[in-house]
Amino acid sequence: MDMIAIDLDGTLLNSTNEISKNNIQAIQRAQSKGVEVVIATGRAAFDVRNLFSGLDLHTWVIAANGATIHCPDGKLFSSTPMEKEDVTEILGWLEKEGFYYEAIDDEAILTPQNGRELMNIELDRIQSANPKTDLTRLEKAAEKQFSQSGFLHVDSYKEIVDKHRNVYNILAFSFEEEKLQKGWERFEDHPDLTLVSSANHNFELEHRLASKGNAVRQLTKQLNRSIERTAVIGDSFNDLSMMNIAGYSAAMGNAKDEVKEACCYLTKTNDEDGVAHAIDHFLTL
Repeated sequence: MDMIAIDLDGTLLNSTNEISKNNIQAIQRAQSKGVEVVIATGRAAFDVRNLFSGLDLHTWVIAANGATIHCPDGKLFSSTPMEKEDVTEILGWLEKEGFYYEAIDDEAILTPQNGRELMNIELDRIQSANPKTDLTRLEKAAEKQFSQSGFLHVDSYKEIVDKHRNVYNILAFSFEEEKLQKGWERFEDHPDLTLVSSANHNFELEHRLASKGNAVRQLTKQLNRSIERTAVIGDSFNDLSMMNIAGYSAAMGNAKDEVKEACCYLTKTNDEDGVAHAIDHFLTL
């Protein structure tokens, strides 16, 4: 095997946002055999560095769903920022529609000052419509968003646009299915954007040339590795672009059904060291 690309949330990270000792050791085993291990995530690169802090992990990092690639030493290797007019259009629409959003730039995750309030308003609406609704799972999803590092709060999206920041990824979050569907339909045919979903309550937007798949292919060429001898491991829809181009692919036991159908190997869940099992499987090929 030449290269293994691994998603983070729902894949390398368990349900408590931790990387298990078994998964770390499996990555190190692969590296000791000359395999290039790559992290491929929708998160920001600086958030990945924070997650890896104190761990003996040194890998290439594909972040923002493929919009940035960072070297193992943390230096930016390549990037595909969104066009300013697209950022203005997207954030203006999301703010008008009352979405909680996150915009990733080089230094921070830019998000509304009233972000928690926006989520709480939706939770109140859901409970008012059905008083018996158990909000525990939804509240957990909200807290997962806020567990990331590097937040910078803004009063208006115009602060992001006016400061001419390079925006690589915009995530929109909502607990309301109709609202998410409205957002998806608003941007699905946009000619300059890539539209994906990485979890039940979001959709994400990047430059049309940015995807995990494109970034994985770019790295194989840069590192003189074979795409046919590349394996990828993931659980959600934003992983499909790299699963569709790699020679080998593994779906987590907790993956979406469509992701499982796209892969040649099914491993265990993210709470059962599924990444370690997949790596060991690929090392035998």
